[in-house]
Amino acid sequence: MNKKYLVIHADDAGLAWAENRATQLGLLEGSLTSTSLMVPCPWFQEMANFCLAHPEIDYGIHLTLTGEWKTYPFRPISPVAKVPSLVNTEGYFYPKRNAIKEGAVLEEVYLELKNQIEFALSLGLKPTHLDSHMYTLGIRQDLITLYQELGKTYNLPIILSKKLIACTGESPANFQLPKKGCWESIYMGSYDEFTNQGLTHFYNSVLDHLPTGFSLLLIHPAIKSDEMDQITLDHPNFGADWRAEDYQYFTSKHCAEKIKEKGIELIDFRNPELLSFLGA
Repeated sequence: MNKKYLVIHADDAGLAWAENRATQLGLLEGSLTSTSLMVPCPWFQEMANFCLAHPEIDYGIHLTLTGEWKTYPFRPISPVAKVPSLVNTEGYFYPKRNAIKEGAVLEEVYLELKNQIEFALSLGLKPTHLDSHMYTLGIRQDLITLYQELGKTYNLPIILSKKLIACTGESPANFQLPKKGCWESIYMGSYDEFTNQGLTHFYNSVLDHLPTGFSLLLIHPAIKSDEMDQITLDHPNFGADWRAEDYQYFTSKHCAEKIKEKGIELIDFRNPELLSFLGA
């Protein structure tokens, strides 16, 4: 394959209005090609309504088991009494993946994720894929297996990646993974890149050196606002400034021109060749 195919994917839709608006503008007017929705979040319904009003948009479900924000926790879709291993004493998701790794009961994880998917489907949404918030489904073998099973149950491709597993601090070598369907040409900014040369420099480099084949660029856009400053309080990694830079870059003329200059073809999860590549 000599062509460069790229999915530019906005995670965390539904998190907040500023997140939704940036994602919507990026999809309609910018270079974004796909997004995924966090069902347990307060602004999920607004983003769901947008997707229903724009059937041309490509979107998936951002399966959520953690809520990392200091002042903005999430509750599960399921009754708390049915998923006690997934929540703290206040009934909120834990902020760290480690709590899921050490204490989550698989049957409760299945119930919660199934309910997230089923609720989205009940609204008339037609997701094209499943992915994992904070890649929490990549930290235990049974969670990886469940992730794959959910994809098969709902006939949806999943984003399975050794690279993303490694980003959680786990070793992919410790897990049994399928020979086909793991996606390793995946790019996401790091905190070092954000604080040193900046995300704009990182994204320029990704586009300048994108390999042939299928690549995925994961971003987290949001409009800079008091809302996002408060949601991401004391959390500069993927914080308000980070998300504002994502929004500005991927709605810029510079980004669109660079994509064209480098001969990159933007695609989404409905691309038949990508689906074949993912084993769907």
